Amino acid sequence: MEAALPAKPFAIGLSPLGDRPWLIADERLPDYLPEKRKLYAEKPDKVFVAEPDTHAAQEESLERVAAWQIAHHPDRFSREEHSLRIKGMESVVDLKSQDAPILTAARLCAEDLVLMRRGENGWRLVAASLSFPSSWRLAEKFTRPITAIHKPVPGFSQGTRNAVLVERIFDNLQPDAPVLRQNWSIYSDDKLFHPEPHSGEGTHSADPTTSFLREERQTLTLLPGCGDILFTILITVNPLADLERSGDGRAKASAIAQQLAAMSDDELAYKSMTGRRDTFVKLLGKIASGTN
Repeated sequence: MEAALPAKPFAIGLSPLGDRPWLIADERLPDYLPEKRKLYAEKPDKVFVAEPDTHAAQEESLERVAAWQIAHHPDRFSREEHSLRIKGMESVVDLKSQDAPILTAARLCAEDLVLMRRGENGWRLVAASLSFPSSWRLAEKFTRPITAIHKPVPGFSQGTRNAVLVERIFDNLQPDAPVLRQNWSIYSDDKLFHPEPHSGEGTHSADPTTSFLREERQTLTLLPGCGDILFTILITVNPLADLERSGDGRAKASAIAQQLAAMSDDELAYKSMTGRRDTFVKLLGKIASGTN
């Protein structure tokens, strides 16, 4: 089973990845990979960054991604000399491309890829292929330490207990023990590339036909060769009303409703739920009970 949503809102909520898959290759792959290529062709500076001395770490990331896909998804990937063929997509990815290795790696998976490196000011973002951001801009986070990246998140700014815990988790991560966490937001659209803040502040109605649940499946893996941390982010966007279709979905609706009910004003503002909490808690309660 996947990691459950954290019991409390804005909790770190990490759990060992264990036997669960590191990368997911499902029906999203044929949609996400062309979208990544399109975004890079149209706005490369918006979806890719890298410090100049990260090539070796990027190469290690590419090797790990390619090896995983071949070993765990042979129905979708096959090796052809220095390339990987993605079956059913008429797509061949050159592993020796002149492009940055992390870009090549990102063309093999639905996940976005981010490299974090330990420095004098803590762990900072040193390279990334980020095509599907959830309301944050890559250029604004590039080279910044994790405490600065998390500054807008309530309870995670520098000096807070959560900030200290995150740094400690990063410092103590082991190569053979990756970790997993889940995150969610409610958006008024289903766009994948979403660097701008999502709309919804105020008193807009909570219409399940125009509200979307955006979920993030995040993993952290320490790369043994370079010592950097590879952060993967898999985005799932579905109509909120779809939660009613399954028992797991209804349980998720109940958990999100409980988190919303427990959020502070700052947390509601961060989630763009100011003025909408009660409406969504009621809606999610109906979905959870199957009475929507």
